[in-house]
Amino acid sequence: MRWVLIILGVVAVAIGGLWTLQGLDVVGGSAMSGHKMWAIIGPVVAIVGLIVLARGVRRGSRSKV
Repeated sequence: MRWVLIILGVVAVAIGGLWTLQGLDVVGGSAMSGHKMWAIIGPVVAIVGLIVLARGVRRGSRSKV
């Protein structure tokens, strides 16, 4: 379960970052580019990903003690 949380967290952070950049029109080439809604949704997804990632990392460190 630990690795699943870590992988999901990393993927969510990466997707959230991409969505943020697309919403800010830094990364073009998609239907999301330039839409401010994605500049709001992206950081939210990235923060949720960081929380999931932290739980996965913390879960592994507690089991070793």
